[in-house]
Amino acid sequence: MDIRNVAIIAHVDHGKTTLVDAMLKQSHIFRQNQKEMNENLIMDSNVLEKEKGITILAKNTSIFYKGVKINIIDTPGHSDFGGEVERTINMADGAILLVDSAEGPLPQTKFVLKKALEANLKIILIINKIDKRDARPLEILNQVENLFLELANKEDQLHFSTLYAVGKDGKIFYHLPKKYSSDLNNDVLPLFETIIKEIPNSSKDVNRPFQMLISNLDWDNYVGRICIGRVNQGILKKNETICLVDENKILGNFKAQKLYTFEGLEKKEVDEIISGDIVGIAGISEINIGQTITHQSYPFSLPKIKIDEPTIKITIGSNTSPFAGKEGKFVTSRQIKERLLKEKQINLGLKIEENFEENNFVVSGRGELHLSILIETMRREGFELQISKPQVIYKNINGVEFEPYEEVTIDCDKEFMGEITEEFGKRKGELLDMITKENNIRLKYKISDNNLLGIRSILMTKTRGTAIMSTYFLGYFPKGKKIESLRNGALVAVKSGEAVTYGLINAQERGTLFVSPGEKIYEGMVVGIGTREFDIEVNVCKEKKLTNNRSAGEGVSIPLIPAVKMTLEQCLDFIAEDEYLEVTPLNLRIRKKILSLVKRRVAKRIENKNN
Repeated sequence: MDIRNVAIIAHVDHGKTTLVDAMLKQSHIFRQNQKEMNENLIMDSNVLEKEKGITILAKNTSIFYKGVKINIIDTPGHSDFGGEVERTINMADGAILLVDSAEGPLPQTKFVLKKALEANLKIILIINKIDKRDARPLEILNQVENLFLELANKEDQLHFSTLYAVGKDGKIFYHLPKKYSSDLNNDVLPLFETIIKEIPNSSKDVNRPFQMLISNLDWDNYVGRICIGRVNQGILKKNETICLVDENKILGNFKAQKLYTFEGLEKKEVDEIISGDIVGIAGISEINIGQTITHQSYPFSLPKIKIDEPTIKITIGSNTSPFAGKEGKFVTSRQIKERLLKEKQINLGLKIEENFEENNFVVSGRGELHLSILIETMRREGFELQISKPQVIYKNINGVEFEPYEEVTIDCDKEFMGEITEEFGKRKGELLDMITKENNIRLKYKISDNNLLGIRSILMTKTRGTAIMSTYFLGYFPKGKKIESLRNGALVAVKSGEAVTYGLINAQERGTLFVSPGEKIYEGMVVGIGTREFDIEVNVCKEKKLTNNRSAGEGVSIPLIPAVKMTLEQCLDFIAEDEYLEVTPLNLRIRKKILSLVKRRVAKRIENKNN
């Protein structure tokens, strides 16, 4: 059988998933009347993926062209989900690299290309979105060639085919058209032809004993757990006995109860799977990604998937606020532990450690977005959680403390250059490059992860939501100076009850509020951000005193400014060392770790005395 396994790799929003949609529709894998023919972003089936417009989970599908089966792996473009890229890229023999014809290669382009070249994949370059008004495809091609020169380990990696495309119109060209029009009679067939010509046949070593590395896990209500991977060698028939191996240790023998291959977006049950195909196997109850399935006579492990280490950690525990258990379905530490361990099996970029003393869990990931997606997913499943401020993971090398550094690229209008350079200056960022084009500017900085925490929401505010920020992990460097908190003090509630207009109007004179009239409040809850560097205690539940002649609302003429409602990512950026983020299916609340005002003051006095 002729099989091609190809991964789609690109920076965020350069058009991977849109291109896969066009490939699926034009390969006629769907009937004309199937709903998928009228859908966009077919591969981004996850609710959070649709909301955020990014690919979070790597997925595979397949099409047939001229009798050749082409397995397509759609990978995330964001480096925070690098574990997904690393987990699935080993299933491919080639990669389609998409680059936006206006934006050019960005930090995540460099990240995914580096991973593909390390895996020795054959690359097909597509300069996408050539219909953009500011498209400059030939200039971008030169930039990509320079990137290959920087990253390639072998000379043959510098030889790659280049195509030009408008993914949303489903049109691909061998040569750059002089003038693009949606009326041009083109389709994605040039890509199919190039894949067959350039990417090697994955089906080899068919006569050797069966061997497959588990790269993904799935679940079926009827057959239970299904392991997914690319068959490295050999053939497996239904009901044959297989061996589960981990680091050359036999974990047990099992029967291959059901075998699956992928056609379009569906799993198709088959009687036999062969070398080179991406398949699913059911019949093993306890399996993990990175283990190997083999024939009984050949119990040898394949090399494990190499995953980059996490750089950011948070503490996740059960909710301990006065509102604990009122809004969630899963509230106990045991339930949280079970859910995190389940996540660890499939989310290879995560590291989870249990803190028995404090009865919580230290969860380490590749970035704030990586961790916030996990928290948001658990929140929507009905969990109540208590989250600490994200912290950087340090490394001790030969007695010297090292910390992670990032290369940060900012694209924005020229008018915001002052605000951005000022913010990065405060955070000890080192300017590496600056490129201006018409009214746009691209700034590139080297900055420690420690000083980068919390910057995304600040930049969005300062640039009115127009800045685009991308990061690329540079590695570990000697620990630098950590900046003091750039955030003002919090407005902290001193009374429990219900927020009322009169109390909120008094409080808004001291800062910006996070709560609205009618919201339930408890002592120690952060209800806003102040105008001073220190915390300010306020009573937002305070009502106007009644007299014989006046009503509670009479005489309140100052308008109440609408409350600011932060997203989960903004809350994680905002919280301080002495605060927790309370996450429930219905609400996000920021609170002090010590709720009582008296106890907080005593603790502060002791801390100052010790210092």
